[in-house]
Amino acid sequence: MTDKRPTQKEFIYSYYRKRPGQTIAHAEVVDWATTAYLEKYKEPIRDPDRMIRLLRQEGRLIKDGKGRYRYEPGLEDGRELTPFSAAQKQAIFERDGYRCVICGAGSNEGHELHADHVKPVDRGGESTIENGQTLCETHNNRKKNLGQTETGKLMFIRLLATAESSGDDELAEFIRDVLRTYEAHGINSHIVWRE
Repeated sequence: MTDKRPTQKEFIYSYYRKRPGQTIAHAEVVDWATTAYLEKYKEPIRDPDRMIRLLRQEGRLIKDGKGRYRYEPGLEDGRELTPFSAAQKQAIFERDGYRCVICGAGSNEGHELHADHVKPVDRGGESTIENGQTLCETHNNRKKNLGQTETGKLMFIRLLATAESSGDDELAEFIRDVLRTYEAHGINSHIVWRE
């Protein structure tokens, strides 16, 4: 008789697939998998944490913040989504000076840095150094929820308020020019900025 048992990764994936669109805490899935797999197959599951990370790396789950993932039907297109290699991550971090390209937070100040795809892999982006950028954990998570240009527009709006409150007229005018460009091209018009 052939064992029809799913792989441990597929077993964990089934939990997400039964809850489409729900953001689920990592610990909840690990606790469920540990108990349910033992009950069903009479043996412990091995490294469920790693299985969840692999599902994310393959593009089968979306990360919605630290330790929070969700499954979206239609996200997969049957291709293997490859993450950056360790050498690529190192080259991206070095090129960007080990600092977040959005806010400048660096690893020397204790910020966790991520190698991020400028064009997401699940939208056709490739795992190349040219398509990579260094982001701090906060901006990496924000970009996953908002997208690159949305994150940028919000950053410029906040930066403008800071420049205006500090009386830096030259910087404020530069930022207004950038925001005018967003508006002129209709980029992210759902994020409201008015002069």
